[in-house]
Amino acid sequence: MTHYRVSEAVTCASIHGQNHRVVTEGVGNFSMEDKPLDLAILKTFSPLDGLKSENLHALARKTQVLELAAGRLLFKQGDTDKRTFYLVAGLVELRADDRVVGIVRAGSPEARAALAPGLPRKFTARAAANLEYIMIDSDLLDVLLTWDQTGQYEVAELRGDGMDVAGDWMTTLLQTKAFHRIPPANIQAIFMRMQRINYRARDIVIKQGTEGDYFYVVVAGRCVVTRETPLNKEGIKLADLGPGDSFGEEALIAEAKRNATVTMATDGTLMRLGKSDFQTLLNEPLLQWLDYDAAREMVAKGGKWLDVRLPSEFQNFRIDEAVNIPLYFIRLKLNVLDKKTPYVVCCDTGRRSSAAAYILSERGFEAYVLKGGLAATEAARSHRD
Repeated sequence: MTHYRVSEAVTCASIHGQNHRVVTEGVGNFSMEDKPLDLAILKTFSPLDGLKSENLHALARKTQVLELAAGRLLFKQGDTDKRTFYLVAGLVELRADDRVVGIVRAGSPEARAALAPGLPRKFTARAAANLEYIMIDSDLLDVLLTWDQTGQYEVAELRGDGMDVAGDWMTTLLQTKAFHRIPPANIQAIFMRMQRINYRARDIVIKQGTEGDYFYVVVAGRCVVTRETPLNKEGIKLADLGPGDSFGEEALIAEAKRNATVTMATDGTLMRLGKSDFQTLLNEPLLQWLDYDAAREMVAKGGKWLDVRLPSEFQNFRIDEAVNIPLYFIRLKLNVLDKKTPYVVCCDTGRRSSAAAYILSERGFEAYVLKGGLAATEAARSHRD
């Protein structure tokens, strides 16, 4: 009997309380051939077979073959999760109100298309036999297809000599929820206008206290982010960055000086986008604004106020029930925020809150900026009175 190792990441993200396992060598529940994903599998499905070669390679690196035992459910009627499923091996029953309305067999013409597309799901999909399948984020797939069909180039055109990971940083960016709200034409322009810069280990990319001029994305290598304080001139380490990670947006959005230093920890390559292009192509489409009345309504429905001013400003006056996380701490405190909760981000004018909302949106949070800042709120008026 052949056994399979269960991918911890996938197991933790089980659907309907059932374990969906990555098909790789190791230990597991039932016998199958070891089948790592290759391009031939993706090319059997529509519309994946229409993707340009380099973009298909990028998708393959982010996709895995999963397995599901007979009798388990792949998804339920009425589900609204944005996932696209393709059947690689096995047999799936499609049910409506506990009645079998169709059978899909791997390799059949019906199996070329995604299983029961459309949301909410019209059918429940049940494994009639042990299954192998792939699951793709539907938003990501839509962005890739749109970008692929509207673009005039492939990933290879942005790849430098010897840079095998070029597709990875682009796919990582496209997988962020932030990019799903950016028009396809903007995405094309962003990648075309980015400049490729090579760095050596210990090179300083941006220096704390200087003016912001570029937005950066790591293509290859690693960077370290540090912040100098009055008590620590050497700088406190804030983060390590690798391929697909980005930085430099806060100073561009807030029109402030750099609040941290980024240094190359290894030799590497970065892509950079100029301030004007960043504002027009990336920042403006990404940010969502609410006036005070709409923001209050959002909070009344379960949202939360997130104040990104300094603690001293927060203590001086604030909105009741607001959470205070200063802008310069926002990256470090992401783990205390809930991705299921909408956040209305506020500061005195809207400048710092714009930078914070961008960071949150880029990392998959639902974030809104309070238009006009706290100066337009009842809290500010009552404080002045």
